[in-house]
Amino acid sequence: MTTDIEVLIEQIKKGSEPALLEFIEAHRAPLLGFINKNMSDGLKSKVEAADILQEASINAVESLEKMDFEQKTPFNWLCHLSERKIIDNHRKFFQVQKRAAGREVNQRADEAGAGQGFMDLLIASITSPSQAFARGAKEMKLLLALESLPEENREAIRLKYVEALPTKEIAAQLNKSDVAVRVMISRSMAKLQEILKNEDEFKSLLG
Repeated sequence: MTTDIEVLIEQIKKGSEPALLEFIEAHRAPLLGFINKNMSDGLKSKVEAADILQEASINAVESLEKMDFEQKTPFNWLCHLSERKIIDNHRKFFQVQKRAAGREVNQRADEAGAGQGFMDLLIASITSPSQAFARGAKEMKLLLALESLPEENREAIRLKYVEALPTKEIAAQLNKSDVAVRVMISRSMAKLQEILKNEDEFKSLLG
């Protein structure tokens, strides 16, 4: 008798993103267990296993079409991606030479400030779209970029960045899985940035 998981696996092999997201959600506990087991105590103090799983899930969605499941099962593939993300995060936090530490701190501070400037404009445009056109070219470009997204994606962004809801609550409101919402928001933000880059506007927003 064919199980639901076996059906999901067959759909994943055919390149179905919804099936992959459902599979990840169904295996969330063992995947988190694998990640926790392979994270050092030092890394656990810097990043949560759920964040590693989120990064691996997004990576999985983005690389699904290229994956050959003759070599790996979906679960083993996800474990492999999670392991790579653990390594990436370990390098990010611990393999920086001391003499470069100061430069890294300054760089992160600059990036954080730039990102916050973008987020301030994003929140303002979502909160008061009727005034966005009056505020200036930057806000207008951002509002138009937002309008290019599907309504569900805009709502997910609004709930996360304006209402400050955790993705689990957003998932409940949109009737989606937590992983699906995380992927949706990540892709939407990347699309916004790409649109604004194409308009030569994103850099000015961050400047």
